[in-house]
Amino acid sequence: MSTQSTPPKAVSGPLNFLDDRLGSTTFFRRNMKKVFPDHWSFMLGEIALYSFVILLLTGTFLTLWFQPSMHEVVYEGSYTKLNGVEMSQAYASTLHISFDVRGGLLMRQMHHWAAILFMCAIAAHMLRVFFTGAYRKPRELNWLIGIGLFTLGMVEGLFGYSLPDDLLSGTGLRITQGVAESIPVVGTYIYMFLFGGEFPHGTDGEIIPRLFTLHVLLIPGVILALVTAHMMIMWHQKHTQMPGPGRTNDNVVGYPFYPVFMAKTGAYFLFTFGVVALLATFAQINPIWLFGPYDPGAISAGSQPDWYMGVLEGALRIMPNWETTAFGHTISWNVLIPATVPLGIIFGGAAAWPFIEQWVTGDRRSHHLVERPRNAPVRTGVGMAAVTFYGLLWLAGGNDVIAERFHVSLFATTWFFRVAVFVGPVLAFIITKRICLGLQRKDAAVMHHGVEAGIILMSPEGAFSEKHEAPTEEERAVILSKENKSPALRPVDDSGIPAPGSKGPLGHLRGRLHRYWTFDDVPVEEHDHHEEHHEVEEGAGVRKELTR
Repeated sequence: MSTQSTPPKAVSGPLNFLDDRLGSTTFFRRNMKKVFPDHWSFMLGEIALYSFVILLLTGTFLTLWFQPSMHEVVYEGSYTKLNGVEMSQAYASTLHISFDVRGGLLMRQMHHWAAILFMCAIAAHMLRVFFTGAYRKPRELNWLIGIGLFTLGMVEGLFGYSLPDDLLSGTGLRITQGVAESIPVVGTYIYMFLFGGEFPHGTDGEIIPRLFTLHVLLIPGVILALVTAHMMIMWHQKHTQMPGPGRTNDNVVGYPFYPVFMAKTGAYFLFTFGVVALLATFAQINPIWLFGPYDPGAISAGSQPDWYMGVLEGALRIMPNWETTAFGHTISWNVLIPATVPLGIIFGGAAAWPFIEQWVTGDRRSHHLVERPRNAPVRTGVGMAAVTFYGLLWLAGGNDVIAERFHVSLFATTWFFRVAVFVGPVLAFIITKRICLGLQRKDAAVMHHGVEAGIILMSPEGAFSEKHEAPTEEERAVILSKENKSPALRPVDDSGIPAPGSKGPLGHLRGRLHRYWTFDDVPVEEHDHHEEHHEVEEGAGVRKELTR
């Protein structure tokens, strides 16, 4: 492991070739030596990137055969159960890809599994960034880009699985139409603009061609631009790193981009590709031939969207049937609130959090060394509350499946989730914060009397004691990375004048939040371990103490 390296001849040769023609060798030489930290969690973003590459490759293959048309045709293909059935050309071409194009079904399934893995990897990457505080200055922009990527991924996924025009995707489009129409004032215009007329076909079957254009051109282009911006900002600012020996805010300890990181990232691409190919081969997903073509009069039980849309499905299912009619207009709160409020809380809160934390703590320093989740109990508690909120709504999206599998009333499950989405996040915050503080006390205890060695000693007098050893250098560096003092708010300046923003309702609120952030923090300090510690126990429960 090193902090710098020299490009080998295999690299310097091509660079010299380019320099003679482009004069850009200095740029390449400098970046080939760039050091990347070594930790498995830093590769979660790479998995998202490689899933996106697989999406582009498989999507290009599918566009060669898919017909984005609502024109009615009579199916006569290899899936004989649907022969003679009228359906849209989009649905018929998807059946053709699945049963008549060599490798078509494999490509369809790889495309779908890659989309799911793409969203999973982004979510896991963002959770890692949040819980370690890696979004703090100067990386707020990249955090916002990540939220934008996840949001665009949801829309891209929704449009993608709507294209086959099967019964499941048509039901999803019906919900989309209802959500658009529920928006006050402009909802009807948005609905007509998107569908080109009345649901489901519009005036001349516009919806599928429009979704296709957005799905294969506009949204992937924006995602690609955001991914590029994300990579360039990360490259410029350098990567964050985990606490450890010799790691500070001013350096990066790891391996050079070439050859170590390039080899690792190449292997990750092959692993990602292999996992997606295996899933596509052995795990069936979205068998549209079982659902049949979309029929507005048909309905099915147990249908579920992809996991990242489950939160919207759950919010819609548990929302009471509230509507308000006034001045000849109806506002459908039962659709508008679940469609906007839960995701508004999650994504709006996530986007504002770096700036809220900075305002509350007064910490405007640059951070290149990430923070252990236990060392920021409030942040970790808020994060777990958000995860609980999201998870409960996701589970609520399958309330019919839960009711059927566990033989409970559907209304009982609905009411359970109506209560749980309010109570669950609060409990998650309290429990998580207490666990973090407990772990801080454990770290303080380790630094005070060392690590239990598992060796029991017996003194000549017959007393038993457990030997404690000093933590290793790696453990010490990780534990002592905790900052025991966060930057304090300044109620008055050097002249005794109240600092700007310290007065008024907002100033008082900020002061209270700052005290809550730092109130029960547990100091973790280094102690002298030259003398060994022993935990002594005499008899059964007679005396137990720490000595040295």
